[in-house]
Amino acid sequence: MKVLNLRCENGHGFEGWFASHDDFLTQNGARQIECPLCANSVIVKMPSAPRLNLGPRDATAPEARALAQADAAASPHAPPADHPAGAADTSTPTSEWMAQAQAHWLQAVRHVLAHTEDVGSKFAQEARRMHYGEAEVRGIRGQATRDERMALEDEGIEVASLPMPAALKGRIQ
Repeated sequence: MKVLNLRCENGHGFEGWFASHDDFLTQNGARQIECPLCANSVIVKMPSAPRLNLGPRDATAPEARALAQADAAASPHAPPADHPAGAADTSTPTSEWMAQAQAHWLQAVRHVLAHTEDVGSKFAQEARRMHYGEAEVRGIRGQATRDERMALEDEGIEVASLPMPAALKGRIQ
């Protein structure tokens, strides 16, 4: 089993598990691999290094802390200094910082899914019914065209677009 670090063209990083490297190349060439966040199918394999576990390592040892601090200070791709992860350059966050941001975004999307009713393509109709007192006010989600969203906003009905990852539309593994 090959575990590869992958990235979509929007910069979202994720892991992919494949039977072999050739399996990855075949699936990627056929655009069968999608980003779990944005469903983009333009995927690249990121460089990775093998990790060897040669025994227990005490992460609290002074030399381990010094090495971690030196690595963080030398990184040109760190989050802003006022960010909890700390460092200097804001142009390209570290993969750890990006992973945390992605995890928070997925958590928010899951919260929306758990606390709203899916009304599908009848979103605009149902939003109007609630706005004009014809239906019970509740949290809803669904699909609306750009024109429908603009018409709702013109009527004073607040709407928000939330991109829904394809992986969250079905059962989550």
